[in-house]
Amino acid sequence: MITKHTNRKLTWIDAESPTQDEIRALAKEYDLNPLVVHELSAPSVKPKVDLYKDFIYLILHFPRFRRDRTSEQSQEIDFIVGKKFLITVRYSGNEVLHVFAKLFEASAVLGKEDFGTHAGFVFAHMIEKLYESVLNELSVGSDSMRDIEQKIFDGKERQMVVALSKLSRNLLETKRALALHRDVLQSFAVAGRILFGESFAFQLQTLIGSFGRVGNAVDSNLALLVELRETNNSLLDTKETETMRIITVIAFLTLPASVVTNFFQMSTAHTPIIGGPYDWLIIVSLTLFGTAFLFWLARRKQWF
Repeated sequence: MITKHTNRKLTWIDAESPTQDEIRALAKEYDLNPLVVHELSAPSVKPKVDLYKDFIYLILHFPRFRRDRTSEQSQEIDFIVGKKFLITVRYSGNEVLHVFAKLFEASAVLGKEDFGTHAGFVFAHMIEKLYESVLNELSVGSDSMRDIEQKIFDGKERQMVVALSKLSRNLLETKRALALHRDVLQSFAVAGRILFGESFAFQLQTLIGSFGRVGNAVDSNLALLVELRETNNSLLDTKETETMRIITVIAFLTLPASVVTNFFQMSTAHTPIIGGPYDWLIIVSLTLFGTAFLFWLARRKQWF
């Protein structure tokens, strides 16, 4: 589906899951290079930037998030930035672009939002909105980590292992999706100066700065997550060590009962005490005395 938006003399064409015929129609209308047409027809593994005579072609991948705030596989968006037109091609929905379309159309009607004199400014506004969305999701993830931190110190370490693993996966997916953005934006800055002139230089640097904030937020969340995981693991290890210590002490205290009962269970012709008066009381007394002695020894050694 292809949707065309206009604002003054600028045109944005948003192609969501376009057919081959629609791609060929766009190529014919905007005189796109055959290499670009080929790239638009199939997914690309890595981001890239190419400068052509009348436009810049670049590919960026953005993290996708479900409604439950867990990230999905990254979404590829292809951008073709001309002087008076911007083409975006994607093969799945994007809520940010839908909102941006409403803003773009409202600006055309009300004339309140100035998107600049060429499509490079429209592209810059769009990327800013996409990065802003990622920052919002990272902020939600940061809030989740604070909630997990509270639960960890409330004694719910075991339940938080899965939650920490999910957050780690989401952050790593986000970092992977954004891994090459800085290099792509720096290359775009060079191409942007050539196509749009030095007057666009400040906006190009602003884009790189926007990505820097996103990258810093990702790294900050990952560092906090590592600290939380180490803290959680330390508390789990402490609990397990405490449990093993208690089990060891219990086994130590029951040692006299085990030794005495096994001793008097031996099948011999002349087992002492057995069969005599008060034999049961004597055996129980020996067991209790041995247990009491070991209990005193354990307390003296501060084993518990």
